[in-house]
Amino acid sequence: MADQVEFARMNGLGNKILVVDMRGRTDTVTPQAAIALNADPATQFDQIMAIHDPKAEGTDAWIDILNSDGSKAQACGNGTRCVVQALAAETGRKAFTFQTVAGILNAAEHEDGSISVDMGKPVFAWNRIPLSEEFFDTSRIELQIGPIDAPVLHSPSAMSMGNPHAIFWVDKDPMAFDLERFGPLLENHPMFPEKANITLAQVTSKGSLRTRTWERGAGLTLACGSAACAAAVSAARTGRTGRRVEIDVASSSIRQPLVIEWRDDDHVIMTGPAEWEWSGKVDPATGCFNRDLEPENHGQGAQAN
Repeated sequence: MADQVEFARMNGLGNKILVVDMRGRTDTVTPQAAIALNADPATQFDQIMAIHDPKAEGTDAWIDILNSDGSKAQACGNGTRCVVQALAAETGRKAFTFQTVAGILNAAEHEDGSISVDMGKPVFAWNRIPLSEEFFDTSRIELQIGPIDAPVLHSPSAMSMGNPHAIFWVDKDPMAFDLERFGPLLENHPMFPEKANITLAQVTSKGSLRTRTWERGAGLTLACGSAACAAAVSAARTGRTGRRVEIDVASSSIRQPLVIEWRDDDHVIMTGPAEWEWSGKVDPATGCFNRDLEPENHGQGAQAN
């Protein structure tokens, strides 16, 4: 078995993604490799999306997702869009079905290049998010940061989109808050036994939100697809917006919104862009990599060995 596999540096609305082609192999991308890749400015990332041979009939691939600290992630919507773009460029197909630890994901590339991912159904039960305390209504839980009589952040909406999320509602630009300071405290708060993604969300209209996210296992991120879905669902659930919203991801330099629709069948559909940057080869055990001298055609991410 060759030491190196093909990989691509991509981004989903600025969310830094490495798509690694592990098809035809029995090994995995190790936490040590993930940490080494994240330590190099050229390959620093938010998530690794490792494409493996399918495990379930009717699926196109098993996707193993790693955070930049080497831990496992259950879901990554922006990364899933990158996988779709890579495989669509390779195969000419437009629709795919993936399996992850969070379940089955259906995704499709549209004629305009945007990509929709069915992120599944949201989970609101306190013990399935999970939370360490029982809450009958998780649309507003008791948690705050700052003085008890004047908290900076308080009363988040909690839910799971395959991974745990806490959405703090703010009345000014999310970029005005010191999320780099509060993010680690909230991610690791005892309320969240499996840690949590922390999002600040500002309602800008009945059909739009502005968000910023501290991502579990990755820290400050330019974008987080599952957090955008969680914010959109939580906004509709609490009556702040309708069930279809545009998300302005405040921290992203790409000024294109994510469109989130919480359908009547309870599925959450996320639509947004993906962008190929460059490709190379990487050792999935160590993280040692080489960048291609002459990159493949734009969009050619992961390819079969």
